[in-house]
Amino acid sequence: MNRNWLIIGASSAMARAFSRRLASQGASVFLAGRDLDDLNRAAADLALRGAARAEALAFDAGKPEGFAPICDRLAAEDGELNVAVFIGSMPDQAEIDRHPALIEQTIQSNFTGPARFLQAFVPMMEERGGGTLVGVGSVAGDRGRIGNYVYGAAKAGFATYLAGLRNRLGRAGGHVVTVKPGFVDTAMTWGLPGMFLVAAPERVADDILTAVRKRRNVIYTPFFWRWIMLIIRLIPEAIFKKLSV
Repeated sequence: MNRNWLIIGASSAMARAFSRRLASQGASVFLAGRDLDDLNRAAADLALRGAARAEALAFDAGKPEGFAPICDRLAAEDGELNVAVFIGSMPDQAEIDRHPALIEQTIQSNFTGPARFLQAFVPMMEERGGGTLVGVGSVAGDRGRIGNYVYGAAKAGFATYLAGLRNRLGRAGGHVVTVKPGFVDTAMTWGLPGMFLVAAPERVADDILTAVRKRRNVIYTPFFWRWIMLIIRLIPEAIFKKLSV
């Protein structure tokens, strides 16, 4: 059976690394995002790396009228349908505090935009007996922090949405993997203060592929973030609200 992977937010460093891993396994990879010139170059690279098919598709989380053409394009392919969602944005919290209109943009790119697309795409997966959905969230969604609570709230909402889809898609034989990365070396995190234990995108991609193969439900990547976030979640609120973590 043909393996088709749709990559949403395909220009991100993590998405690129993941797409290259898929290409080396001979999958058909469809790269969706706003910068088609960049994605066409990436598709050519994937073809050289062994992808059965590599193609760029226009996607904008803020333009739902563009979702149907992507669904129609994937529906034309034979075999299993899989999707990985890497899209997201992380405006500085201080900037959001100065310009509250950024709240809608942050929630749309990290939660409501991807969720609205998946509401259209998941039924096609169910019709074909399942497939795999990878949703990339963040450790920031585990607890509201003073430095990025709007971003964290959007990622928390997305994680809850993915949990519901996992319940739904599992009934059709499919699976949903929720990915919670810590600090990753990407354009979104470049130059941010307080960064530590920064992971390479390639390591995250390998962790995701392992989770897909083993049908994990929720993973933290790198793995030690599971224990870091457990400690952070266990800090009593009376103490946590005085911290600047």
